[in-house]
Amino acid sequence: MTFRPVTNTTQAQPTLEGAGVHLHRVFGFGDTSESDPFLLLDDFRNDDPSLYANGFPWHPHRGIETITYVLEGTVEHSDSLGNTGRLGPGSVQWMTAGSGILHQEMPLGNARGQMHGFQLWANLPASLKMTDPRYQDISGADIPVEVDDDGTSIRVITGDYWGKSGPVDGIAADPLYLDVSVPPNTRKVLPIDTYANTFAYVFVGAGTFRDASEPVGVKVEKEFAGEELNIRDMTGNRTLVRFGTGDEIVVTGGNDGIRFLLVSGQPIKEPVAWHGPIVMNTRDELRQAMRDLQNGTFIKTS
Repeated sequence: MTFRPVTNTTQAQPTLEGAGVHLHRVFGFGDTSESDPFLLLDDFRNDDPSLYANGFPWHPHRGIETITYVLEGTVEHSDSLGNTGRLGPGSVQWMTAGSGILHQEMPLGNARGQMHGFQLWANLPASLKMTDPRYQDISGADIPVEVDDDGTSIRVITGDYWGKSGPVDGIAADPLYLDVSVPPNTRKVLPIDTYANTFAYVFVGAGTFRDASEPVGVKVEKEFAGEELNIRDMTGNRTLVRFGTGDEIVVTGGNDGIRFLLVSGQPIKEPVAWHGPIVMNTRDELRQAMRDLQNGTFIKTS
């Protein structure tokens, strides 16, 4: 077994999207090779409804899949095919845009005005860019949760982990998408596919991701499992962690524990031609998508 080293960490950056939604962009609209098959991750988290209530009005998608995971509040959605729905706390929507869809997403806070969720974009290979659109709406009650003896909790959104299978299936990138909580001062080893691109995104608490020989993190001195844990750069809220190769990730929760998304997928290794929410393989395909939008042929049916 080989621990994956941390190659770099970055902080999510504040940005505006939709009709003025204040959110934090974890990554996106840059070099896709590090995150392939994933293109973008946004953390939309706010306690002030005026900063998110205008939502994401009608906009197109083609050539990708969008994964919306809601923790607090709700998101109402509708599309050009007549689909409507509401995502509540703990629920997930996996939308395969395929050949093209127009939709809108309108966030609604909870009784305290809080809204929190994530949207991840996954690329589609060339062979599936123009597949028929489809939705998978999954309620929070249908997402399996596994709790280990040490209190570590894992929600399996998609993929197979710890004997549980996530309810989202049939995804081109064959990804693993987990919501992981590790208790305070607890060290956990998580197996991961050696050949998958993998990242962690910390959104609660703090901790370290390190191999046995090179700890990473803020200097604290604490005895753990018979060895001194000397941490130089604690990884905390809104931090993206990228890993090198290996088949295990080691995480140690800080004094308040740590909660993070752990996402991995097989790289597609194809050219990416990208214009906002439309992602194709060539510039010609992008130009065709723009023509389709202009002449009213963007929505296609098989």
